[in-house]
Amino acid sequence: MSAYTFRSSRPDHWVSPRPTRDPARLAAIHGPLQPMAREPGLVARLLGLR
Repeated sequence: MSAYTFRSSRPDHWVSPRPTRDPARLAAIHGPLQPMAREPGLVARLLGLR
């Protein structure tokens, strides 16, 4: 055990409340939702495969 203790004036990040997540604000920041469809890889695009 160590005799030293760590003190900080900044609150821990897991104690601080998280800001609300407004869907309209998130859409404005990140853009519209994208589908999870898989796009062709680099080799498939180069060879013209779909």
